[in-house]
Amino acid sequence: MSVAIDNRRLFTRLALVALGMFGFGYALVPFYYQICAAWGVNSFGEVAERPANTQVDTTRTITVEFDSNAHGLPWRFKPLVNHIEVHPGQVATVEYEVSNERGEPVTAQAVPSYGPPLAGEYFKKIECFCFTQQTLAAGEVRRMPVTFVVDPKLPKDVNSIALSYTFFEVAGRGGKS
Repeated sequence: MSVAIDNRRLFTRLALVALGMFGFGYALVPFYYQICAAWGVNSFGEVAERPANTQVDTTRTITVEFDSNAHGLPWRFKPLVNHIEVHPGQVATVEYEVSNERGEPVTAQAVPSYGPPLAGEYFKKIECFCFTQQTLAAGEVRRMPVTFVVDPKLPKDVNSIALSYTFFEVAGRGGKS
């Protein structure tokens, strides 16, 4: 008889533990939603007002000049604007236009360069066509954006940055090798 009583007590304790675990798991869902709402993460479609970028240095203006080259490629490649003025910390976007004038697809990779050379470490690209190889079909024309920010830590004596992209054909891809 004592074995049956011990088994019944053990079963009761385990059932209570299982019931408590289920209740705890069930209570975690609203708790999770409250934590997410408090921290502003995983908002489930609620659009929160985007905070202003406090990192923008409005006391300085930097002129960013754009250049383009297509090394040995039958491509027309140019920025849509020659220069823009930005404040350090301000997010900006410019577009380049490229067209393939060869009668077959061509794959190429863009390589950036900066003037002055030290500007490269302060010029932060968020989105850029230079991150991946680009394949253009025969006669294709494409606009490609570059989204960037100039780091506010850029030395104070630098007021102008030149950004130049050069496209190089990728050997063995899309046309001639």
